[in-house]
Amino acid sequence: MQTPMQAAEERAAPSAEEVRAQVQRIVTDPTFPGAGRCGSFLQYVTEETLAGHGKRIKGYTIAVEVFGRGEDFSQDDPVVRIEAGRLRRALELYYLAAGDADPIRIDIAKGGYVPTFTWVAAPVLPEVLASPPETPTTVVEGTWWRSRIVALASSAVLGAAGIAVALAWWIAAPPMMIEPVGSFAPGGPTLVVAPFSDFGGGPESALYAAGLTDELLTTLPRFKELKVFGREPLAHPPNASNQDVPVVETGARFVLGGGVRVSGRQVRVTARLMESASRAILWSTTYDGDLDARSLFSIQKEVADKVATAIAQPYGIIARTDTAHPPPDGLGAYACTLRFYAYRSDLSVEQHADVRSCLEDAVGRYPGYSTAWAMLSMVYLDEDRFRYNQRQAAPQAVERSLQAARKAVELDPENARGLQALMTALFFNREPQESLRVGEQAIVVNPNDTELLSEFGSRLALSGQWERGSGILEAAISRNPGAAGYYRGVLALAEYMQGNHEKAASEIRRANIQKFPLFHVVAAVIYAECGMTEEAEQESREFALTGSDYLVDLAEELETRLGRPEDRARILAGLKKAGLEPRQATDRPLAATVAESLPPG
Repeated sequence: MQTPMQAAEERAAPSAEEVRAQVQRIVTDPTFPGAGRCGSFLQYVTEETLAGHGKRIKGYTIAVEVFGRGEDFSQDDPVVRIEAGRLRRALELYYLAAGDADPIRIDIAKGGYVPTFTWVAAPVLPEVLASPPETPTTVVEGTWWRSRIVALASSAVLGAAGIAVALAWWIAAPPMMIEPVGSFAPGGPTLVVAPFSDFGGGPESALYAAGLTDELLTTLPRFKELKVFGREPLAHPPNASNQDVPVVETGARFVLGGGVRVSGRQVRVTARLMESASRAILWSTTYDGDLDARSLFSIQKEVADKVATAIAQPYGIIARTDTAHPPPDGLGAYACTLRFYAYRSDLSVEQHADVRSCLEDAVGRYPGYSTAWAMLSMVYLDEDRFRYNQRQAAPQAVERSLQAARKAVELDPENARGLQALMTALFFNREPQESLRVGEQAIVVNPNDTELLSEFGSRLALSGQWERGSGILEAAISRNPGAAGYYRGVLALAEYMQGNHEKAASEIRRANIQKFPLFHVVAAVIYAECGMTEEAEQESREFALTGSDYLVDLAEELETRLGRPEDRARILAGLKKAGLEPRQATDRPLAATVAESLPPG
């Protein structure tokens, strides 16, 4: 007997008229986003595909013909990727709820923009289930909202009282979680994004408020240390000002809210981060935009990026709040991430061992915690690149670092911290091209993560792209000046390598990571080049006091850290000028070793 699935597979493909009818069902359904450009995007790629122009559907053509970008559109503009992700999520939600009985399914696979149209087979239900299968906790948490939506849809057949009860149940229920459960640390920070309010000024303000909320729900979940929830609009409490952040009883520790006002061609956005338990406002800001100078959508994206960067990045508002006032389970896995960032801020060898032990325990208890694997990878790597608490047993530090990074990416391919760890481990495994390829991929995943941007800029610089690397480092540090000591040190080195010695000296003074041995080496080289003899001698003495053996077998070290032979030769000359004589563990002269690596002439 033929199954429904087999029948669906053998049936002729849906006709153009049937596909258009399905698109119309989707875009006119109340559950499909009314604001934004999902409908236009879907209709455009559908019509192009039906017309046989599938090969023409590229990011450039979509940007120009759907989003009104000019012919100078560059792939650096992420609008198409962002809107494509939003459309995929909207389609998924539609088919889980309102469209679960529709005859035709429309999908847009990741990696492209050409839709597919398939018949949907009716589900085959068993006649008898001896006992209901056990549902894993993660499935319950990931799919609770499906039953809520179905319940609300079916409540249309009930009276007004029934609808009121259903809506009250919806508001009291937990909000929708944006990302898979396994990406987060147990006990980590939770954030509800309340819909931004429309403070008036015309139809643009309502569109902007809805679009900004949606943009934030796209941007914030990319920070995997943070669990993000969405929430349908809630009524303001009686006598509450429009400026008040709505009270959201969800159990989440933080609430992000705000509002939009349009006056003529001016847009003003207010945003606030509130701690749920105390109702304290932890952070607030105002953004102003001019609609004559920029489009509504570009202003909307810029605001969402700035808000996300300010509150969600490492060393941002939420992380600083949790560091100052740890959550009740402060000894849990999430505490390890806070310790990791504290260690990264000053790179002391004493903290390294403690963080490594904590993270090893965390991944042992929560093997699906991708971010902990990523952080453990970077801590393992520091055994080799910084000579911290080295373990002699196999596998070696770089190999362990690669294994942990690959585990992080396997668990969550869109975890920017995992991609950062893999990029860094590959670089120190002497695979610079693959390292930078992964780095480029990571920046697409989360361009607002300044920790990632700083590390990527460092890898670019040390591979020989000093100018581009220093530009990215400067941009990242300006957006996140806290805890940037290590990256200021790399920026100082990049300026030194470009001949900008005064700027290099300025940056190395601001780095101030006294517990990190290599800081004193770089500082001594820069000060010596600037003729600051006393300062150079002081840094040389400070380096000697650390007891580091970095200057042993320096040729090997330089080959691992610097991509170009001429850069390695320049550092060697700078060390000699600073009075830091390299020490060879072998009998082979260091100068000869470096000289052999230089190109002829």
